[in-house]
Amino acid sequence: MPLEWVNDTKQAPAITGASLHARGEPPLAMLHLWPHRSLPKRGFAGFILATFTLLLLPLLAVLGTPILWGLAPFVLGALWLMYAMIQKNYRDGEILEELELWSDHAVLTRTARGRAPLRWEANPYWISVHLHEKGGPVASYLTLKGAGREVELGAFLSEDERTALHGVLRDMLARVVATGAPVAGGTGD
Repeated sequence: MPLEWVNDTKQAPAITGASLHARGEPPLAMLHLWPHRSLPKRGFAGFILATFTLLLLPLLAVLGTPILWGLAPFVLGALWLMYAMIQKNYRDGEILEELELWSDHAVLTRTARGRAPLRWEANPYWISVHLHEKGGPVASYLTLKGAGREVELGAFLSEDERTALHGVLRDMLARVVATGAPVAGGTGD
């Protein structure tokens, strides 16, 4: 699952219990979510090279003839179009959702390339985690509700990943609110 719990549990917190977080204190728990990348950059380079090689094989039969010059622009155009579309997919997938939890404050920030960051804040005590099996734009639609708003979390995750995150996030919120101390991260498998 493309998520990471970031916690610093090496030292005791400066605040404990149901106290308020001090300005500048690190969050008790922090969750980073990003879209899954099935084709890493190194694999992308290999894919383009293999595609180029396979597209050139049929051109070997017409090497040295005027037909080569008629086919070459189409072969190179197809290769360029594939390269451009995969690069656009990489750029569109540069999304990071970051959920920071303190005992009395939670901040969800969604950062996407070329767009202003979206920010949502609420008190964790009043936040509820909802998994809408049906009725949402996708199956297992995961939302956080609090401060008079309901916001989507992990729109780019698969249905199974959203279901798994629902339970982990609900437990994490309960522990942060109850203890006010750093908590061990959830499963990020």
